[in-house]
Amino acid sequence: MKPLHAFPKRWLPWLIGGAFALVAISMMPSLMRHENVVQIRVSHAGAPMPDGFYLYQQLSAQGIRIKSITPSGDALIIHFDNEEQSLAAQKVLRRLLPDGFIVAQHDQAAHLSLA
Repeated sequence: MKPLHAFPKRWLPWLIGGAFALVAISMMPSLMRHENVVQIRVSHAGAPMPDGFYLYQQLSAQGIRIKSITPSGDALIIHFDNEEQSLAAQKVLRRLLPDGFIVAQHDQAAHLSLA
């Protein structure tokens, strides 16, 4: 017995559309996930970046948990577990770092490619 003969042919587009809808819905959480990332940059060229280990120690001393600190070109990228940790870190870093450093939420979506 052929499986497609069990359904009328007019249902086939609806079944295919339903399958695509289920796949799209299952992929939405991964596409909508928000990364909690802070970027530190220097405001003028030639200035040295702060030491990542020093920043890790200072943030840890304040009870802020860090997932990772990585250099990225002319910036340091710091990943956090949640938004509260990210916001707290931004406040601490703005107090800790001297003028000449830019501390901001980093938008990774601008750097992602769907290709």
